[in-house]
Amino acid sequence: MEQANKDRSLVSKVMDGLVTGIVEEKYGAILPPQDVLSKEFDVSRTVMREALSMLLARDMLDVRPKIGTRIRSMSDWRMIDEDVVNWRFRAKPDPLFLRDVIEFRILIEPRASAQAAARGSAADIAAIREAFEAFRAIRPSEPGYQEADELFHTRIVVASGNQFFKQMAAIIRGALSTVNPIVTERDGDGLWEKAVKTHQRVVEAIERRDPKEAELASLAMIDYTTEEISGQFSPEPPAHS
Repeated sequence: MEQANKDRSLVSKVMDGLVTGIVEEKYGAILPPQDVLSKEFDVSRTVMREALSMLLARDMLDVRPKIGTRIRSMSDWRMIDEDVVNWRFRAKPDPLFLRDVIEFRILIEPRASAQAAARGSAADIAAIREAFEAFRAIRPSEPGYQEADELFHTRIVVASGNQFFKQMAAIIRGALSTVNPIVTERDGDGLWEKAVKTHQRVVEAIERRDPKEAELASLAMIDYTTEEISGQFSPEPPAHS
């Protein structure tokens, strides 16, 4: 059992190293042969084979006869997998990816906020308020800001009671980790105060059990982020009703 746990840990370590190399474009379009990778990571071919098979299962690689192991486009990766989500968000964001991140948030978060207002338990709503109070007590430049914001958004998704939305929480956390540094670079323009106000509007609507206002408030919160990102990266503005 101890050896099995050790092997799993080693496979995970190799997977993480391979992904780092992929997102940093270390390997180009085709991975080196397994024996070369095994020497690079100082592991057996068995461990390397298992690590590669895990990435294959996540649609990150594609084995082609006479070509080798091709690295697939990030847009093909299985984003529903939490590990893949975390790995994908390591890569430098591009305008298309930022657009997709914003569109995903528009699809999920406003509806989750409305459902949290409609059917969240008293404990759920208290947890959202607690997360918000922690969020507004920290400036963007201070340690813990990102974690506090992620907790706030995650608790709203949990309070929605929708099991599929809960599965998407990792993507929302990844989205925040990507867009927050871009937005908070301009903290001197009063953006932090605006962020606090937009978050507070969502909390208060949920506490009043007002689904419609919670949904609109969540949309306004995302629109505020979209405006700041559009100014720096000029992604195509996402359309929503």
